[in-house]
Amino acid sequence: MAMAENSCAYFLDVLASKAPVPGGGGAAAMGGAIGMALSNMVGNLTVGKKKFADVEDEVKELLEKGYGIIDDLKMLVDKDAEVFEPLSKAYSLPKDTPEQAAYKDKVMQECSITACSVPLEIMRKAYAGIEIHARMGQIGTKLAISDVGCGVVFMKAALTSGYLNVLINLGAIKDEKYLAETNEEINRLLNDGCRIADETLQLVIDKIK
Repeated sequence: MAMAENSCAYFLDVLASKAPVPGGGGAAAMGGAIGMALSNMVGNLTVGKKKFADVEDEVKELLEKGYGIIDDLKMLVDKDAEVFEPLSKAYSLPKDTPEQAAYKDKVMQECSITACSVPLEIMRKAYAGIEIHARMGQIGTKLAISDVGCGVVFMKAALTSGYLNVLINLGAIKDEKYLAETNEEINRLLNDGCRIADETLQLVIDKIK
């Protein structure tokens, strides 16, 4: 059974254990899915209300995108575990001879790039989710506006956690082109995403006050 399909209690028990997976990447994906669900809750509480008839179609679009992000992040919980396993095995490869060392280096490069792919995708999904929260905070029902704030905090955490999980795998990679492109993307996603998340949180606080 997929990790995301198990109970929350099971997920937390395994996360807290010495089991190699889930780890920070899986937790980031799960946290992002929770954050996205909070935005969708606000959207569902907004749809159908006369007061919000003029934005109902847009809210429905945000909901559809939100459900897609939830599904993607749930999938990434398990995908993160899948890509980590080969990398963990690569660390144990022998390097006693020049041939063994060269082979280990080659495998480490390949596995590290693959391991970066999932937290990078988590960052992309979290960024998209933050943008949805920003708009939901503007047009969603004020009755549940605090949940937009809670949700965007989860999304920011998922974004930052994804960043850290990409960063830790970049250390073993020597492909300069890949490093330059990946660093450019993760820095942009982190900086812009955190800025939008912070602005959205402040919007929510101002609306509550």
